[in-house]
Amino acid sequence: MSTMDSSSRLPSIGEYYAGKNIFLTGASGFIGKVLIEKLLRSCPNVNKIFMLMRPKKSQDIDQRVEEICKCPVYDKLRKEQPNFHEKLVPIFGDITLPELGIKPEDLKLLCDNVNVVFHSAATIRFDEHLRVAVDMNVIAVRKMTVLCKQFKHLEVFIHISTAYANCDRPFIEEMVYNPPVDPQKLIDVLEWMDDDMITSITPKLIGNKPNTYTYTKHLAEHLLVKEGSDLPLAIVRPSIVGAAWKEPVPGWIDNYNGPSGLYVAAGKGILRSMKGDYRGVADIIPVDIPVNMIIAAAWYTAVTKPSSCLIYHSTTGSVNPFTWGELEGVVMNFWKKVPLDSCFRRPKAALTSSGFLHDFYTFIEHMLPAYVADLGYCLLGKRPRMVKIYNRLHKAIGTLTYFTMHSWEWSYSNLDMLTSHMSPEDKKCFYFDPRGLHWPTYIENYCLGTKKFLLNEDLSGLPAAKAHLRKLRNIRYCFNTIVLIAVWRVLIARSELARNLWYLIIGLMNRFVKFFRLTSTIHKQ
Repeated sequence: MSTMDSSSRLPSIGEYYAGKNIFLTGASGFIGKVLIEKLLRSCPNVNKIFMLMRPKKSQDIDQRVEEICKCPVYDKLRKEQPNFHEKLVPIFGDITLPELGIKPEDLKLLCDNVNVVFHSAATIRFDEHLRVAVDMNVIAVRKMTVLCKQFKHLEVFIHISTAYANCDRPFIEEMVYNPPVDPQKLIDVLEWMDDDMITSITPKLIGNKPNTYTYTKHLAEHLLVKEGSDLPLAIVRPSIVGAAWKEPVPGWIDNYNGPSGLYVAAGKGILRSMKGDYRGVADIIPVDIPVNMIIAAAWYTAVTKPSSCLIYHSTTGSVNPFTWGELEGVVMNFWKKVPLDSCFRRPKAALTSSGFLHDFYTFIEHMLPAYVADLGYCLLGKRPRMVKIYNRLHKAIGTLTYFTMHSWEWSYSNLDMLTSHMSPEDKKCFYFDPRGLHWPTYIENYCLGTKKFLLNEDLSGLPAAKAHLRKLRNIRYCFNTIVLIAVWRVLIARSELARNLWYLIIGLMNRFVKFFRLTSTIHKQ
C-alpha cells in the first residue's frame, strides 16, 4: 500500500527526475545503454548519471565513456542534446571488488548526491560457474545494499532481476519466493570449496532450475528484500530482452545474446535445426519496454513510498503471446526477402520437440556440411572454421533449450496499478504495456536490426545477397541431381527391378517425344 492517497496528483515522471542524480551499474550493458538514452532524452533535466565502471581492454573509465557515447543508440539524443555526455560521470569500480572498489572521494560524492539507484550489473551467462555467478549476482547485491544505506538522499533503489528467477514454477506471481537455500549459507560453503567440488555439486544445488543464472537471481531477490528491508526498493523482472520496439531506433540491438544470435545463424544458413516446442510461447520483450518500466517504477516508488518492495513483471506471454513456431515462420520468410551477405547456405531452419529428430538433423544438416566445408578450406590452404562455429552454436542452443521447451504465465497486477497512476502523457512517453506490440512487424525489424547493427551490412548490398542465394540454390539443385543419379545408377547395377523400371521410364519418355513431334507436324500442315 502507498502512503500517498492515489487520488492526489502525482508529479509527472519528467518533473520528478528534474535535478535528480542517478547511480547506475551495468551502464555499458544493453539495458544500461538504452536506460541512459531514455532518461536523458525524455527527462532532459536530469542532473547527473554516475556510472560504476571498470577499465577494460587498455581503456580507462573515461575512454570507455567516450566510446559508449559514440554508440548508434545515442544518435537521436546527440542531435537533440549535443553535450549530453557532460551529464555522464564515470565512477571507478567493479561489482566483484570489496566495497565495489569505489575510491573514498568517489564514495563521498555518491553519498552526498545520489537520489536514484538502478542496479543492472550482473553476469547473464547461463553456463557461468556457480562461484562466479554467486559473486556477481548475489554478493554484489549485498554490496549495493550496504552502499545505498550510506546515501543521504536516497529515494529509490531499483533492482533489475529476471522473469525466470522462479522458472521452476509454471505460474509466477509478483512476490519474492523463499529460496531453496539461505544465500549466506551458500556463500559460506563456497568459500572453502574448490572449483571442481563446486562444479560436481552444482546440479544438486540448483535443483529444478536450468542454470546458475536463474538460481542466483532468485537468491539475490531474497537477499535484497531481507537485508535491504529499510530501503525504498522495487524489483523489475524482464523476460528475454530483445531488440528495441520503438525507441531509440526500431530493431536496435548490440549483442548476440538470446534470440539475436539465433536469428543471425538462421539467416546465414548455419542454423538448420533447433529443439523447441512449436506451440510454446516465445516470451521476448523489446528492450524499450522494461527500460520504460524501470523509469516509471522508480518514479512511483519515490513519490508514493510503498510500505513494501513491489515486483513488476515485464513479459509478453500472458498478455500478448507469440509462439516459437510463429516466430520461426516470420524469421525464415524475412531472410528469404532480405537475405544476409555471404550466406553459408540458404536460410532454412526447422523447430522440433523431438530429441531424436533434432540430433538427426544436427548430424545431417550441421556437422556433415561443416566437415565438408572445413575439408574444402584445408584443400584451399585456408584455416578450417565451420566445425568450431557449429560447436559454439550447439553450446548456445543447449543453454536456450529449456526456455524454448517450456512456457510460463505471470501476474500483472502491479503493471496495471502503475499504469493507472500515470498521466496520459507519461503513458505515451514511457510505454511498457506489451499488449500493443504487433509481433510480425517487430520480428522483421529485429532481424533487420541484426543485419544493420550487428553485422554492419548495408541494404545497398541486397541485390548481391539475393544473387548469392540464387547461386546457392543452383548449387543445391545440381548436388541433389548428382546424388540422385549416382544412387539410381547403383540401384540399376544391382537390381533387375530397378533396371526394368528405368527402361519403362525411358520408353515412355521416347513415346512422349515422338507424339509431341507428330502433333507439331500435323499442326504445321
